[in-house]
Amino acid sequence: MKQKLLILAMVSTFLTTSCATIFTGTKDPLFFNSDPGGATVYIDGLEVCTTPCTTNIKRSISEKLVEFRMEGYETKVIALDRKFNIVSIINLIDPLGWAIDAATGSLMRYDQKGYEVELDKERPIASIQKVHRMEVNSETKTIEVYVLEDNE
Repeated sequence: MKQKLLILAMVSTFLTTSCATIFTGTKDPLFFNSDPGGATVYIDGLEVCTTPCTTNIKRSISEKLVEFRMEGYETKVIALDRKFNIVSIINLIDPLGWAIDAATGSLMRYDQKGYEVELDKERPIASIQKVHRMEVNSETKTIEVYVLEDNE
């Protein structure tokens, strides 16, 4: 009788375990760098760090976008590379384990551990004061803008 209870307990534990969550965790350390350095890194709209930096990012089954912002430079947005976490297969036919791994994001893992971006200087927008004439063509859905040159 004790042996049957022990076997039942072991099987129950195995069937209610989410393997990827337990064996590989729910976060990955990722390195971010920018040229020039000193850009602020945002994930899901929240400030994470300033380049160069390494930070733990929570895994997710949905795509995560990272923004690099720096005054005087255009904002750069990249998607984090993900791939299936093979450890999840240990769940075999356990739907609860699959559900827990999906809920914690551990079904996926970040494939690339470092990201380096080159930031481009902001380009000045043409001054509205120099616009001489604008023509809107609703048929072709175009707008023609005529700008005065500096010597006019």
